[in-house]
Amino acid sequence: MGNENHDLHILFFPFLANGHIIPCIDLARVFVNRGIKATIVTTNLNVPLISRTIGKANINIRTIRFPSPEETGLPEGCENSESALAPDKFIKFMKSTLLLREPLEKVLEEEHPDCIVADMFFPWATDSAAKFNIPRIVFHGLGFFPLCVLACVRQYKPQDKVSSYSEPFVVPNLPGEITLTKMQLPQVPQHDKVFSQLLEESNDSEVKSYGVIANSFYELEPVYADHYRNELGRKAWHLGPVSLCKRDSEEKALRGREAAIDGHECLKWLENKEPNSVVYVCFGSMTSFPDAQLKEIAMGLEASGQPFIWVVKKGSKSEDEKLEWLPEGFEDRIEGKGLIIRGWAPQVMILEHESIGGFVTHCGWNSTLEGVCAGLPMVTWPMYGEQFYNAKFLSDIVKIGVGVGVETWIGIIGGEPVKKDAIEKAVKRVMVGEEAEQMRKRAKELGQKARRAVEEGGSSYIDFDSLTEDLKSLALLRTND
Repeated sequence: MGNENHDLHILFFPFLANGHIIPCIDLARVFVNRGIKATIVTTNLNVPLISRTIGKANINIRTIRFPSPEETGLPEGCENSESALAPDKFIKFMKSTLLLREPLEKVLEEEHPDCIVADMFFPWATDSAAKFNIPRIVFHGLGFFPLCVLACVRQYKPQDKVSSYSEPFVVPNLPGEITLTKMQLPQVPQHDKVFSQLLEESNDSEVKSYGVIANSFYELEPVYADHYRNELGRKAWHLGPVSLCKRDSEEKALRGREAAIDGHECLKWLENKEPNSVVYVCFGSMTSFPDAQLKEIAMGLEASGQPFIWVVKKGSKSEDEKLEWLPEGFEDRIEGKGLIIRGWAPQVMILEHESIGGFVTHCGWNSTLEGVCAGLPMVTWPMYGEQFYNAKFLSDIVKIGVGVGVETWIGIIGGEPVKKDAIEKAVKRVMVGEEAEQMRKRAKELGQKARRAVEEGGSSYIDFDSLTEDLKSLALLRTND
């Protein structure tokens, strides 16, 4: 299988953030599974995460040097956005990626790939690819709905026509009468011109590049897949969900950072629970909540009466450390009913377990799509980036999401706490009762469609063939020149 593609070589260049690296590696695995050579380019300190996530797949890694602290103003060892969460650090981190251009071009010169798939945050990669007469494809790791909203808000600027941050507006030239407020749009610091320009050029990169790979499948969002291509005029291929790339259970447990819990221990805990009874709570690798919010979450989960697995970023992994913010006696009361994981969790493996019945999520697109693949209704708790768009998609378009009541873009450091009662109510809505059953039924149908999409003859499988035919034609033209 895949012999017809054996001559192609694709270079993948993910942004240096876990939420970008992991889906990019999943995408590279999709290519390798279809017989195409893949190479990942990254910096030295990101290699352990990438090696774990590659697993047994035959993917090459090429390392380039991350700029020195003297060049960036960042502390030594700051090569992943997880270690640059403070706003001033993050701006320096983003600007430092401009210095990766020369080392990347050296790799392009040495590897002679047929195409580079580069993250949107490397807008200059299009010019780098052009130097070597190869196409650059953008991979945001997003689906068509958020891409459409981002493009329409950028083009028509409806937020400039409202008089307050809370006044709703309809996104122009977008099917579905989608309403947003200025409070829900990504907030871009304007005081640093280089940073602002980098973000502007990143947004333009999908127009200037050869095309866009969407981490989605046609059946999930057909209206927006068509709109993105036909109305907005973007060249795009849907190759997702990339998290469904062939992986055995051991590889699923290893995907991402080293887990703070043994996969077998986690599965053993789940084995004793009824089907669809456990709610899984996780807010991604970037979000840090203040103690007051963590306490409200704890009380809300306990009051919901549902068994739960809660992934907490704050605090250490050491077993003997007490979580000071927990309500008094909480750990004793939830023993056997609640499992708190402090650090990284094997999310895909957990979500796929039959005992999981709902997912409380920050609505990053990776988590959103992983929830869809697992057939789960979701409590939406968006915070930054395009997450409010993804939350709208879950609640208003595919109707498998319930909002927790967050209305304001608060960034990666949580803002005003969402109260216990709102959390309890939202969890109950996705876990018990007729509404929950209807959402779960819709979600399970979407999960089945996701799996069919990546199988031979499925929509994503066919779109992959379309993309590789294009790339082979371009390679042939270069050979004949």
